[in-house]
Amino acid sequence: MAAPAAWSQSDRSEMPGMNMGPPASAPVPMKMGANASAGMLLRQSSGTDVQPQSWAMPQLMQDVGRWRLMWMGQAFVTDVQQWGVPQGVVAPVPAGAPVNEQEPTGLDKLYSTNWGMLAAVHPLGPGAVMLRSMLSLEPATISDRRYPELFQTGETAYGVSIVNGQHPHNFVMELAGEVAEPMHKDIRGYIYYGFVGDPALGPTAYPHRASAAEFPQAALGHHYEDSTHIADNVATVGVEDGWVRLEASGFCGREPGENRWTISVCGMDSWSARMAISPVIAGVRGLTAQVSTGRLTHPEAASSGDIERTTASAEYVTQGGWASSLIWGRNYKTDGRYAVNALTAETLVPVKHNNLVTGRYEWSQRDELFDYDPALQQELAADGHRWFDVSAFTEGYTRVLGNWHNAELGAGANLTEYYVPDALRPYYGKYPMGVSVYVRARLKAMRAMQMN
Repeated sequence: MAAPAAWSQSDRSEMPGMNMGPPASAPVPMKMGANASAGMLLRQSSGTDVQPQSWAMPQLMQDVGRWRLMWMGQAFVTDVQQWGVPQGVVAPVPAGAPVNEQEPTGLDKLYSTNWGMLAAVHPLGPGAVMLRSMLSLEPATISDRRYPELFQTGETAYGVSIVNGQHPHNFVMELAGEVAEPMHKDIRGYIYYGFVGDPALGPTAYPHRASAAEFPQAALGHHYEDSTHIADNVATVGVEDGWVRLEASGFCGREPGENRWTISVCGMDSWSARMAISPVIAGVRGLTAQVSTGRLTHPEAASSGDIERTTASAEYVTQGGWASSLIWGRNYKTDGRYAVNALTAETLVPVKHNNLVTGRYEWSQRDELFDYDPALQQELAADGHRWFDVSAFTEGYTRVLGNWHNAELGAGANLTEYYVPDALRPYYGKYPMGVSVYVRARLKAMRAMQMN
């Protein structure tokens, strides 16, 4: 069928997944077609986050009448084995339960992280409107309300702070709409609202970040850098002028509740602001950088204070698909009047045709490792251990196995080695580590799709 009048032929051929020239695995730069506002909306990852245009987001595109649909999704099935888990810490325990200081034991688990997204864009005069939903089955595929991840903290399970584990995503990760309209020459304004959405704070969240595409587990800096990617009652206004974006958001600062199947009702009590740049370097927009700050009102159920978060990041993707990110996040906690920091550096390197090599370095100041035992936490703080500097190195490999319909299949593994101060060794051992083995499927354009 012919392209709808609202979409030019150049607009169709220049979107990832619609160009039949290069192989599906090759990056296709996203350029602007006749409707630049529609192109801007289609290159957003979640909320109003943008990544380098040199990265061809894995997606399927199709036209239904005057609507352009974009489908994205992936699922990992992962088995994790860990050494260095304190006994009784990962399982739900009552607050104040004593920690076993004998040699730490290991923990393993089979779980699945997954999400799927559908975005629909329609011309609106010279601009465009987008409706977007993102769902996850993690409330069903991750048992006990967390999967094991050493030194990870944040949110609660069964009323107790999660320690050495990562919570699942909500069933509804995003339910939002956005309007973008040209204002003057290359300047476009946009308004975004999500019942569940992603405010203008931090880098693109790790489930959608190009450099993190082959990591089934969350970054340790998640709750310092990008944890607000699922927030309630989000409103963002912004302006884009060429390669510069300025935006501000109001949203509910409270982290999602333990019932991951529902949408919470929460007032807009928090704010954030972000500046992002995507300069043209050697004719290619391969770099995206951002700085952002915001105040989150009472984000953690186990803590009464607010968090003032500041982040900065740079993400670079070559036209060959090599993706790297450097991310810094800082949380200032008003209840304790102190700040903790985190740094994440990660890379994904394609090697030849079907091989993907990954690496991630993380350093963070962990101040919630003993939230399950307030007495022990106070004792350690009295000895000068308000937080602990923890470093982690992760090396991984994914082999692309082939395609099944419009899904690219892969299998791989990664190893994480942790380096901890002496004060943590009675609880985690001298050489804590974890191994994750996984298979994954990801929607990807193998051919152009049409629907009558």
